[in-house]
Order: sequence, then C-alpha cells, then structure tokens
Amino acid sequence: MFTGIVETLGTIQEIKKENTNLHITMHSSITSELKIDQSVAHNGICLTVVAITDTSYSVTAIDETVKKTNLSDWNVGDTVNLERAMKLGDRLDGHIVQGHVDQTGTCILAEETDGSWLYTFEYDKGPNNITIEKGSITVNGVSLTVVDSKQNQFSVAIIPYTYEHTNFNSFKVGTKINLEFDVIGKYVSRLYANK
Repeated sequence: MFTGIVETLGTIQEIKKENTNLHITMHSSITSELKIDQSVAHNGICLTVVAITDTSYSVTAIDETVKKTNLSDWNVGDTVNLERAMKLGDRLDGHIVQGHVDQTGTCILAEETDGSWLYTFEYDKGPNNITIEKGSITVNGVSLTVVDSKQNQFSVAIIPYTYEHTNFNSFKVGTKINLEFDVIGKYVSRLYANK
C-alpha cells in the first residue's frame, strides 16, 4: 500500500526487453536504502526491486503491467515519480493507493494559472472507473484532489511544490499518464451498481 505522496524522482538508465517482460534500471537517491523484494511505486505502478548496485536498482514489469500502464512510452533519461510502500503506523498524508494502475489517461490541457498549474485528463470510462468532485485520484503515483469532474475527464490543480518535485513539470497535451481511481470510490460505485 502507498499514500500517493511522491518521495523522490528516479531517472531511467536502461530498459531491456526480454520476451514480453521489461527490465528497467533506475538511478535514484533512495537506491542505497532499498532492498531486494521491496515494493516501490514507479509513476504509480507497484514494481518489485530485483537487483541493486551502488547507484541503481532494477525492476521487472510483466506483459499485463505493460499493457495497462504507460510503461511502453518510457525512455532512457525519463524521470519517474517514486514512492516506497507505507509503514504501518505512519501518517496517511495522501489517500489509500494500491499501486495497481486501473488504466492510462491522456493530458488534454496543461496550463499555468497565476502561480499554480491546471491539468485536465481524459480517460476511457470503464466499470467503476469514476471520478468524484473533491474526491481522490492518483495520477502517475501522485495523490490528488479531483476538480471539475466530468464524464470521462477530470482536472487537478497542482501547487508549485508538487510541480517542482514530481514529473508533472514534463506533462504537456498528449502525455499519457497512469491512473488509479480511488479504491473507496470504486467500492461505493460497485455497491450502487448492484442495487
């Protein structure tokens, strides 16, 4: 489980394809604190650390994960939002995030709004994939509050700190992002759907 509060950024050093798997090597300031078998969210995708060197670590993504996320768009040199799994007893500063991406979305608006940034994303409506005004959403692993929720799209307002410390500063119209819808919202929508 994660909180959607990005801990740091990582830089992709290498991507190797083996059959349908992708092996990704990352450089990050938290590498020395990681251990093999540890779960780390990468742009909201929970991946297991499989190898560690002095300055980098590697994870493997299987075909199912590649198909559901924006992993196929990643390139060497890209920055990735990183968050280690939460510890029991820690404060839950964001919201409950599983690290299981529901689907990708596309940025359709990215604009500075007098000191903050407004982004609008479009997604394919699926069963239980909904946004709720002032509800939670995870975009590339970042816990955010939904503003202007509409059919198949929503907006988020980004404060300067988040803009500077996540990969939101690289988003532009057309950027494909990972979405994890609020697990509580999904549960509630299932309850109403079954009535």
